[in-house]
Amino acid sequence: MESAEAALARLCDPAAEVSAHYLIGTEGTVWQLVAEARRAWHAGAGAWGGIADVNSASIGIELQNRGDHPFPAPQMQALERLLQGVMARWEIGAAGVIGHSDTAVGRKRDPGPRFDWRGLARAGGAVWPDPAPPGAFLADAARAGWRAPAEAADPEAAVLAAVRLRLRPWGSGPVAAAERALVAGLAARWPAPEG
Repeated sequence: MESAEAALARLCDPAAEVSAHYLIGTEGTVWQLVAEARRAWHAGAGAWGGIADVNSASIGIELQNRGDHPFPAPQMQALERLLQGVMARWEIGAAGVIGHSDTAVGRKRDPGPRFDWRGLARAGGAVWPDPAPPGAFLADAARAGWRAPAEAADPEAAVLAAVRLRLRPWGSGPVAAAERALVAGLAARWPAPEG
């Protein structure tokens, strides 16, 4: 959204039927909108590994960003601090930090191609894979947690788009060897949660 105020208005509007536990503005301001122990409606329809109801099994953090520009340092620093507390309180490992584009393959693109997953991993707030010998791309992606929607005409293309948002946003064309190796590394390091 264009501003934190617009994002707050939408996240607090019952008619929008969307909410999140936290919103972080570009300058690093953090708003708590829903108590962590309560369910928020941030993920919508989607799945991760064996979890079919992501809203009930997660804490949603929204970041003010239109999706087409980098996330400012104050915002990323606030996210890192917030994640440290959330992860400690709920005993969530770095592998448990995922994006909407991971859980809603083909439907959501946020946090988007400009989000610094590698930097967040260096700060302990996510994981970044080392390349590993690949198996079948879709099987490795499923072991890591990505699920193609049942209605996807081309499941591999749908999953590949989500994988690229996370690991190689500049990638194009068919699945590249580097993407296969990164997904295999992530599957080995980041086993999908049980549902």
